Amino acid sequence: MTIHAYLMLAVVLFSIGLFGALTKRNMVIVLISIELMLNAVNINLVAFSKLGPYPAITGQVFSLFTITLAAAEAAVGIAILLALYRNKKTVQIDEMADLKG
Repeated sequence: MTIHAYLMLAVVLFSIGLFGALTKRNMVIVLISIELMLNAVNINLVAFSKLGPYPAITGQVFSLFTITLAAAEAAVGIAILLALYRNKKTVQIDEMADLKG
């Protein structure tokens, strides 16, 4: 496989994630869309690390950092989502404009 196949896959995944993050009103779907975008970045990092003009392991190391960042983002995002759900009884973004109970 060439690097173009990996890059096209990453473009498609990133586009789907961006569309979901910008258009959906459910906070869970928005978090999943952000994770999808981060996974597209990971595909790019690993593809350039293995098949780029100067192959090295640095792309794979950065990919591990990105995976760690995504796990932390998911944990904090879910914690905030649960706290907001307890106050508002909804996960819709439109109804969470004000933080008053």
